[in-house]
Amino acid sequence: MALIRRRKGAESQSSESKASDSENRNEEEEEEDKGKKKKQQAEKGKKGKKKSESEGKSKSKWSCVDSCCWLIGCICTIWWLLLFLYNAMPASFPQLVTEAITGPLPDPPGLKLRKEGVRAKHPVVFVPGIVTGGLELWEGHQCADGLFRKRLWGGTFGEVYKRPLCWVEHMSLDNETGLDPPGIRVRPVTGLVAADYFAPGYFVWAVLIANLARVGYEEKNMYMAAYDWRISFQNTEVRDQTLSRIKSNIELMVATNGWKKAVIIPHSMGVLYFLHFMKWVEAPAPMGGGGGPDWCSKHIKAVINIGGPFLGVPKAVAGLFSAEAKDVAVARAIAPGFLDNDLFRLQTLQHVMKMTRTWDSTMSMIPKGGDTIWGGLDWSPEEGCNPKEKQRNNDTQFSSEEGSGKLFSQSKTVNYGRMISFGKDVAKAPSSEIERIDFRDAIKGLNIANNTCRDVWTEYHDMGIEGIRAVAEHKVYTAREVLDLLHFVAPKMMARGSAHFSYGIADNLDDPKYGHYKYWSNPLETKLPNAPDMEIFSLYGVGIPTERAYVYKLSPSAECYIPFQIDTSANGEDEESCLKDGVYSVDGDETVPVLSAGFMCAKGWRGKTRFNPSGIRTYVREYDHSPPSNLLEGRGTQSGAHVDIMGNFALIEDVIKVATGATGEDLGEDCPVLSSSVGGFGRQRQALDVILLVIL
Repeated sequence: MALIRRRKGAESQSSESKASDSENRNEEEEEEDKGKKKKQQAEKGKKGKKKSESEGKSKSKWSCVDSCCWLIGCICTIWWLLLFLYNAMPASFPQLVTEAITGPLPDPPGLKLRKEGVRAKHPVVFVPGIVTGGLELWEGHQCADGLFRKRLWGGTFGEVYKRPLCWVEHMSLDNETGLDPPGIRVRPVTGLVAADYFAPGYFVWAVLIANLARVGYEEKNMYMAAYDWRISFQNTEVRDQTLSRIKSNIELMVATNGWKKAVIIPHSMGVLYFLHFMKWVEAPAPMGGGGGPDWCSKHIKAVINIGGPFLGVPKAVAGLFSAEAKDVAVARAIAPGFLDNDLFRLQTLQHVMKMTRTWDSTMSMIPKGGDTIWGGLDWSPEEGCNPKEKQRNNDTQFSSEEGSGKLFSQSKTVNYGRMISFGKDVAKAPSSEIERIDFRDAIKGLNIANNTCRDVWTEYHDMGIEGIRAVAEHKVYTAREVLDLLHFVAPKMMARGSAHFSYGIADNLDDPKYGHYKYWSNPLETKLPNAPDMEIFSLYGVGIPTERAYVYKLSPSAECYIPFQIDTSANGEDEESCLKDGVYSVDGDETVPVLSAGFMCAKGWRGKTRFNPSGIRTYVREYDHSPPSNLLEGRGTQSGAHVDIMGNFALIEDVIKVATGATGEDLGEDCPVLSSSVGGFGRQRQALDVILLVIL
């Protein structure tokens, strides 16, 4: 028993020892687990600290991308906020703010005349100028899918940015025919919306239409004679029968408005287009409209020309020669290579040149009358005139002394007759000291195209090095020589242009050859209609420097780009000089010089002349430019600029008065710049009188 007890005791002791051992082991394991957990927690803590430290470091870094994103976000937020506030504010709020700053605004012309009892009378026809009318797509290539009847020209111009090459392709015409390329049909937008706004917020005819509506006009007695301004005037009839449509609409409006004759209001190139129409409508079919010699007398009360380039514009020469004018040349000087190289990854100016040289209408504005009108190597009608922009209260009835003495300063004689000069020294040197080499006999060849430049093929590539050098070494070009120059550098374009336009002075207007349509838009080679009761007005702005002659240079990269460009480094000796950024300026509306806008109405058509055998009465109205005094005025109500003048209150009032029954005698004559006898304008008047004697 004792033995058993002992064994049990030993077993119990052993079991107890085992239990204690297991407990000890468990405790050790627990301690080890706790240690491991502590280590893991410590490691996690260290990792967390490192992570937080790295996050802090990453947060402390602010990259350029972050800044750009933040800036864009702020701009978008502010923009949407301002847009919301603009749409939420009362319609009268902008006017209240403007009146608080500038004082009470004058009544719009339409409202003012309505209060005076003026009401709609004669039907009105608008004839838009170049580029201001909308164009839409009716048929195109695959790249233009989804653009059916969408505007390619006018509106937002969104397609220019989305698919520029496709847009250029569809806006270009056939270089052989001057009509539609195969598989493409772009047509003018119809109705008043065709040219009321050129782009959102940029009015053309909208302000005039709104003021006419205030005296009772609406679409039944207003008509926008929209046409495809890219093609030649006669081709608008060949392709679209536009001239026939204008004739039918005028006849319909006269018949449905109590047989009151229509008032026609052309603007810019539309002036030349309607000159063409007046000859077309009288001419027998099939070349003309078959209306007979008295059609204009029966249907037209007055033609009110606004900013008309009757004798052409030097700006057209620069555009055709180098695809630029003053604004483009200055932009190129500010950002060299931007327009030449990589806008939309394209050689932009070359694409512009290739496209615009297919637009035959641009050739209608090449200066007409040659050296007789525009001057030669050593003389020009505008000698000594230097316009200076000033803020002045607009008053169309200012005196000649005020108009010329205050608005202009005298300067040294400028040879404006040298329309293109290669080098500033050449532009100023006496003609006897200029050594010239005739470019007409130069042999074209030695192609200079460089395939590494992503060249857009233009006619300059066919000239070669010798041809380009010959053009530069001729050095000086007058208005007569400019025609030969354009025939040399762009033979295909000028071949088409010569078939549709002419630029001379008729020796004998009774010659049967002047019955051809190519002469109808040149007032120096055609007669006005037989309509003695009709009136013709010439309304235009003055007081703005307007392009008249150019200083050119050879491009430093002629093998890749257009070989000629305006030399923007050529400037006059002082701030009042006529020469600035390679462009000589005279008085005008920023696009059309006074000589072109006013000469025919003030001189060539005045009274019974060979150009005006029936003695149609002509009137000239000049509007002195006065820029807006603050941003709230927009483009101003007293502007004389070429397009902005369409919102000029004085001009709109004159137009409404004529449309509602007033005559030119009621408005009075106002052309102080053309008729002034003060200073430089005295010489100009004498020169214009001499020109008149020559052409008559």
